[in-house]
Amino acid sequence: MHTGLIPSEDNIFSWIREVFAQGIRRPGYPADRWAEDWLQQQFRAFGLERVRGEPVEVACWEPREATLAVAAPGSTLSIPCFPLPQSAPVKSLETELVAFDPARPEAVNGAFSLYEIVLNRVPQTVLESRATWSYDPDGSYASTRHIFPFGREIQNVMEPSVSAGAAGFIGVLRDYPGDSNQYYVPYDAIQRPIPGVWISGSDGRRLRELLAAAPLRAMLSTESVREMITAYNIVGELPGADEEMVIIGSHHDGPWASAVEDSSGIALVLAQAEYWSQVPQAERPHRLLFLLNAGHMAGGAGQRTFVESHSGELNSVVLELHLEHAASEFSDETGELAPTGRPESRWWFTSLIPRLENAVRSAIEAEDLRRSMVVPPTMFGPKPTTDGADFYLAGVPLVNYLTAPFYLFDAMDTLDKVHRPSLVPVTRAAIRVVESTMGVSASAMRAG
Repeated sequence: MHTGLIPSEDNIFSWIREVFAQGIRRPGYPADRWAEDWLQQQFRAFGLERVRGEPVEVACWEPREATLAVAAPGSTLSIPCFPLPQSAPVKSLETELVAFDPARPEAVNGAFSLYEIVLNRVPQTVLESRATWSYDPDGSYASTRHIFPFGREIQNVMEPSVSAGAAGFIGVLRDYPGDSNQYYVPYDAIQRPIPGVWISGSDGRRLRELLAAAPLRAMLSTESVREMITAYNIVGELPGADEEMVIIGSHHDGPWASAVEDSSGIALVLAQAEYWSQVPQAERPHRLLFLLNAGHMAGGAGQRTFVESHSGELNSVVLELHLEHAASEFSDETGELAPTGRPESRWWFTSLIPRLENAVRSAIEAEDLRRSMVVPPTMFGPKPTTDGADFYLAGVPLVNYLTAPFYLFDAMDTLDKVHRPSLVPVTRAAIRVVESTMGVSASAMRAG
C-alpha cells in the first residue's frame, strides 16, 4: 500500500459535503442528474479510462403535496404527513379512520387503515451470533441493540391494509427515534393501489387516544407524479496486471440529500479511484472497474441492469467490492436521540471463500475497524441487503461493506450522521482487500 497516495479525511468528507449540498437525490431529480455528470468529471480528472454513463430505466416519483385532516369532536386536526413512495395519488378522500388490528383486518375495509410500524431493535449479540467472525475488542456489542431502518414488514408496509380492502393507509411510525414522519419506505418502485401517508408516532398516539373515545373521519389529499425515465450507471476503468476484473462500487442516488445514504458511499468509491489511479499499473492486481449505480431507491434498478447487461463478462470478475454508509451510531436509550460517539455496527457481507474471508478479517484488524462483523451473504435472506446483491446471485465473489442505521431513509440523514473517523480506515481496509486478489484468478477465487 502506498500510504501517501490515500486521500485525507478532509478530502473524502469534502466530496460528501459537495454531494449533500445539491439537495434531494432521488432518481431523476436535478441533484441526481448533477451527480451523474459530476462523477464522470471526477473519474476523468483522476485519469480513468472508458468513463461513461450506461442507461438504466427507472421510475421517477415526485410528491408534490399531501394534507391530512381528522375530524375530532369539536375540532378538525391538521396532521403533518409525508406520502408513501409510489402510493396512489388522490384529489380528495374522506372516510372513517380505523385502527388496524391483525386479529380483525376486515375492520379497515373501505376505511383509512391506521397502521403502526415499529422499527426492529435487535441485541447486537444476536446479530454477532450469526456472523462468521466479529471484531469488537471493547465489548460494546454485549450491552447495545441495533435499531434497524425497517420494521418486520420490511418494504411491504401497505400490503396487510391493501389485502384487507382499506381505502387508504395512514402509517404511524411508533416509537421512531426523533419522532419523524420523513420515512422514504417502500423504495422498491412498485406502485401501490391506494393512497398512503406517514405520520409521526406522537401524532399516531394522539389519534389512537381520540379513537378510543369516539369514531373519527379523516380527509386525505395527495399529489404526486410518477414517470419512467432514463438514469445512468456511472463507470470508469483502470488497466491492471491482467484483464480479469475487480469491481469497486456503490450507488449515487439517495432518498433525501442523504449524507450517509449514499453520499458517503460515493466518496468511498472516489477515494478508491483516486488512490488506484496513482498506483503503477503493474501493482493493480487486475483491471479495476469503478461503478456508481443509478436507481437504488427505485428497486435497485441500476445494479440489476448492470449485472444483466454485463452477464457475459462476470465470469472474469475476481471480486465485487461494494462500499456503502460510513455512519455514526445514534441512540434514543436515554429518552432523547443523541450520538453515542461510536460508528454504527459495520457488516462485511463476504462470500464463503476462505481466502477472501481471511483477507477481510486481516484488513479489519490492521485498520482497527471496531464494531465490525464478517457476515455471510445470506444472513438476512437469499442475497445481501446491499446495492451489490445481484452480483451474488450471479455467482460473483463479493465483499459488501454496509452499515444500517435507523435513519438511513429519513431526512435526518445529514452531515452530522457521517462517521468521519471511519473514512480513511475503511478506505485503507478496502485497498488491502483489493491487494489480496493479486495473482488470484477469477476461477481460483470461485474455487475457494
